[in-house]
Amino acid sequence: MAITIKQIAEICGVSRGTVDRVLNNRGKVNPETAERIRNVAKHMGYKPNLAGKALAVRKKPPCIGVIIPSEGNPFFDDVITGIRDAERELVDYGLTVNIKTMRGYDVDEQLRLIDSLSGIGILLLTPVDDDRIRSKINELHEKGISTIALNSDIGNCKRICYVGSDYYKGGMIACGMLGLLTGGVANAAVITGNNKILGHNQRIAGFREVRSSRYPGIIISASIATNDDDIVAYAETRELLDSYPDIDSLFIVAGGVYGVCRAVMDAKREENMRIVAFDDVPTTVEMIRRGLIKAVICQHPHEQGYQAVKLAFDFHITGKIPDQYVVDNEIKILEAI
Repeated sequence: MAITIKQIAEICGVSRGTVDRVLNNRGKVNPETAERIRNVAKHMGYKPNLAGKALAVRKKPPCIGVIIPSEGNPFFDDVITGIRDAERELVDYGLTVNIKTMRGYDVDEQLRLIDSLSGIGILLLTPVDDDRIRSKINELHEKGISTIALNSDIGNCKRICYVGSDYYKGGMIACGMLGLLTGGVANAAVITGNNKILGHNQRIAGFREVRSSRYPGIIISASIATNDDDIVAYAETRELLDSYPDIDSLFIVAGGVYGVCRAVMDAKREENMRIVAFDDVPTTVEMIRRGLIKAVICQHPHEQGYQAVKLAFDFHITGKIPDQYVVDNEIKILEAI
C-alpha cells in the first residue's frame, strides 16, 4: 500500500502541511526538517497522487508568465506559437499564459515587465545575463514563483531549469561550417546580438575553440553587436565593411541576419562574402535562396516554447524540479528549406 503524506507527517513528527510544502517545493521549511521529510519519502517509496493533483489544478488553475525579446526578432514568432499550442492542449485544466514582449535586452525594461506580471505561479524568461536579473529571480523564488530560463540561460541564481539549445555546440558547428566554406582560410568578423546574453557569448566561445584547434587560418579581425535588430545590424555592418575592406567572412551569432545581408548587398560585397548564420526565419530563408547564405543552424523554436510550458505545468502538478530540456542544433541547406 502506497505511503501517504499523512503517514510521512506522523513519522517525521510534523504537520501534513509541512510535508506538502517540502514535497511540492512551496514555501519555507527548516532545511534539516525538509531533508528528513525527503529522506523518509524516498525511503518509503512515496509517489505523488497525480490524478488528485490534476483535480486540484482545476480548482486553482496555474498561470504562467512569459517575457521574451520578440519585438523585431522573428525567431521568437515560432517560440510564441509553441507556447500557445501547449496552452491550448492544457486549457481544460484552466491554464492561462500571459506573454509580455520587449525589444532587445534592456535590463530595466525586463525588470519592469517582470514586476508588471501579477497572479503568476511560474515565469518563463529569456533572461538578460545581469546581476539585477539574478536578484529578481531569487526574489521571485522566495515568493514561491519559480523561473524557467527559456532560449538562453542564466547562472548563479535560483532558476529551476533551462529550455533551449546548446549554444556552445552551435558555435562549434558554425566554425566547422565556415571552415568548410573557406577551406580554413578567412578574414572574418563576429556579429553578435548582445554581450549580456549568455547564449550569444557561449556561441562565440564554441566558435573560437574550433577556430583555435582546427582552423587557425580563420582570422577574426573585428566584432560588432546588433541587439538582434535589423536596422542596427544594417548600420553597424555597413560601417564594419567600410572600415575593414579585406573581410570576406561573417559569423552572425544571433538575430539581425537580414540587416547584415542587406548591408553586404548594398556594399556590393555579395559575390565574395561567406556567411554563417542561425535559424530559418523567413527573411533568412530569402537570403539562402539568393545564395548569399549557404546554410544555417536551426534550434527548433516551436519545440522550445512548447516544452517550456509543458515542463512548467508538470512542475505545477508534481512539484518535481524538471531536468533541463536541450534541443538539437540542426544544419539546413537550401534543399531542406
